[in-house]
Amino acid sequence: MTSTHDLYPLVMLPIFDPRPWGTRDLSPIYPQHHFAETIGEAWLTADHSQVANGWLRGQSLARLSAKYGRDLVGETAPAPARFPLLVKFLFPCQKLSVQVHPDDETARRLGHASGKTECWYVAHADERAQVAIGLKPGVTRAQLEDSILRERAEELLNWMEVRPGDMIYVAGGTVHTLGPGSIIVETQQPCDITYRLYDYGRPRQLHLRDGLSAVKERVGSGKVISPAPTRIEGERNCRWPLLASPYFVVELFELSQAYDLRPAMGKRSTQILVVLEGCGIIESAGCEPVAVAKGEAVVVPAALDGVEVRPQWSIRFLKSSLPNQEVPEPLTEL
Repeated sequence: MTSTHDLYPLVMLPIFDPRPWGTRDLSPIYPQHHFAETIGEAWLTADHSQVANGWLRGQSLARLSAKYGRDLVGETAPAPARFPLLVKFLFPCQKLSVQVHPDDETARRLGHASGKTECWYVAHADERAQVAIGLKPGVTRAQLEDSILRERAEELLNWMEVRPGDMIYVAGGTVHTLGPGSIIVETQQPCDITYRLYDYGRPRQLHLRDGLSAVKERVGSGKVISPAPTRIEGERNCRWPLLASPYFVVELFELSQAYDLRPAMGKRSTQILVVLEGCGIIESAGCEPVAVAKGEAVVVPAALDGVEVRPQWSIRFLKSSLPNQEVPEPLTEL
């Protein structure tokens, strides 16, 4: 027998994933960590991510989602017993492979629960930072296949410079890649189907048949046109509504005084807080206060009535959740 009183804000242990395009220097986010391998990703809310605090310490999100269901994941989650969003840091030091993820329709046709639409918040970027989103106007799937075989796939991609604070929407079916020079916070559907189309000669498997069948020639992906920031709780706190889509809502908060993250009216969603700068205390009635700092993620169960973030001097964090009403794809530009 379980109870919502069992739940509290859950600090998640990052899972550091080695990748050939990664880096050993994660100091902009994790200054206390040192690595012998090149780390490409830090997974924060994967199924196998574990809780770092409280009496649920060491338990995975998959196990807790199965145990607590809607009390953890919320009424808006597509599946009642699966955590609905995967959030992670990306640390590209070389170009990622040119790749594509299936959209929902393609994934379900292949027997998967969902596709993979994602978004990228640019937390850090230097002057060389670029991403490629989609195909250049007029490029067909057949032309893409030919360019892959001739090892010229990059020439058909739509490359753009990125700067700190940019939000990029990557709909399922979009051919894409990341160049070096940035640190990205990725929010995505909980699916990790990746079809690698082109890999600059690196000795990794390509998935041309499945990948090309998943490619969409025209997509709504690109740099999100976000509304202006709004002041909240007087003049000392600020909120940016970065992106709203059918799959996730992402907001940026900068706080220098306490702020209540009380859920909006309507269906509830789990909330994921990812600290980008500073530190603070997260409090909820009947729960032990939770200290959080840069690089840490906190899962706020949907059943909690109110959660207050108290900055220690100041704190800057992303909040990812599911929409509580029908939302169209965001407005973007390339």
